[in-house]
Amino acid sequence: MSKNFVISVGCEYGCFGPEIGKKIAKDFGIAYYDRELIDDIIAEAGFSRDLTEKAEAGVAVRGNVGGPTGYTDLTDRMVYIQTEVIKKLAARGSCVFIGRCSDYILRERDNCLNVFIYAPEEVRIKNVMAMHNLNRNDAILLIEKNDESLHKRYLQITGTYRGDRHNRHLLIDSNLLGLDGTVELIEHVVKEKFGGE
Repeated sequence: MSKNFVISVGCEYGCFGPEIGKKIAKDFGIAYYDRELIDDIIAEAGFSRDLTEKAEAGVAVRGNVGGPTGYTDLTDRMVYIQTEVIKKLAARGSCVFIGRCSDYILRERDNCLNVFIYAPEEVRIKNVMAMHNLNRNDAILLIEKNDESLHKRYLQITGTYRGDRHNRHLLIDSNLLGLDGTVELIEHVVKEKFGGE
């Protein structure tokens, strides 16, 4: 590629968003950041996993954090730290982010392609059943729990719905072309937008 670019992949649970993002990163030979990697970086900054989980769940945790941001709520401080981490990682070079409100955090960058991946409900249920060896009812409950948590978090940080088309450049049903076809489609758009080889 002729210049640095960032791909922000938002997704519904059970439609292979992380797998698609990993394959794109591997194909382009660029960095890949998901929740686990970003949380590891935040943990290195001195925030416990427990605190990260509470912030993720939208639990307001009070504490004396002060500092230049002036936050007294640790949940707000966690959001601030995450935002700064994502901005710094994006500034390092080309990369793929999975979720973490990266589309919103990087919304003013002109080298960012914002993708949202979804799939029909029945497809998501079957995918989750297979991925986690669950029965149908448990898969539905897991999807509902994840959707609720992700939507709540995205709304808290951005004030909008995470699948809002106005926040994304591409909305893709991963069931239409399958995992590999979805990867190829996104990679084609990246090459067209940012200068392919």
